Amino acid sequence: MSVVQPVPKGTRDLESERILAGIGLVVLATACFATLDTATKVSTAAVPVIMGVWFRYTFQAAAMAAVLLPRHGLAVLRTAHPRFHLLRGALLMASSVLAFLSLRYMPMAEFTAIVLVVPLVVTLLAATTLKETVSPLRWGLTAGGFVGTLIVLRPGGDAFSWASLLPLGLVATNAWFQVLTSKLAQTENPLTMNFYSGWVGAIICSLLLPFAWTALPSWHWWALLCLMGFMGTVGHFMLILAFQRAPASTLTPYLYAQIGFAMLGGWLVFARVPDVVSLMGIGLIAVCGAAGAWLTVKERRVPIEPAES
Repeated sequence: MSVVQPVPKGTRDLESERILAGIGLVVLATACFATLDTATKVSTAAVPVIMGVWFRYTFQAAAMAAVLLPRHGLAVLRTAHPRFHLLRGALLMASSVLAFLSLRYMPMAEFTAIVLVVPLVVTLLAATTLKETVSPLRWGLTAGGFVGTLIVLRPGGDAFSWASLLPLGLVATNAWFQVLTSKLAQTENPLTMNFYSGWVGAIICSLLLPFAWTALPSWHWWALLCLMGFMGTVGHFMLILAFQRAPASTLTPYLYAQIGFAMLGGWLVFARVPDVVSLMGIGLIAVCGAAGAWLTVKERRVPIEPAES
């Protein structure tokens, strides 16, 4: 009869510390992304959408190149699927444009909650396009997330407008981005995927920039753009560090802390707090989304990435 050897206490303590560090890094990353979205909403008052997206992508792409190229050289550029990287980068850029437009018209918390329904939409795409088997529990969570979305949007109500449809477009493009990510992740280096997604967005926006460039009224707007680029870049690096320290199944539900930080940003900067009905919908999305995302990672299906513009 085999005897199970006890895990040394020091090893358990070290593993616990790594997991706690991973959770802390994920929470900090969601705070960075919420700060990015808050700054983005402020920037829409004076900065054209394409100009804002261009600065955000160029900042992150340059930072990634400065970090990755000295360490990995040109090996980070090697890929067998350049066309898929181009499509993936274009989908992510489209998501960013829709995020900028959505934040121009929508409150922070409601926007973030709707965007975080993406993992549930990925479930539908996995069932319909990838022919994956979906459990009744997962279908129930998906239905609950969509009910929460309808509660937040309230079609037919006084608060509903055409702008409320913008985050739904973002959900669609980001869901396809996630599905394509799951396919590429089977053969591609994650660093290569992130490198190309950043530079594809930067190049596409650079081509469009001459049609959108405008002189900003003061240096404060440039500082705001730098904050957006910095928060997006730091948030992504924190996620990389977090998932190096703890299992994805442990960390994924904590991505939904972004809703709380979005509500805090909306209150501090815009003096906006969701009403009771919206809070009910946001809570339903958070519970169903976090549970669905945890199941997704636990079943080793599609990797989940945070919602950020």
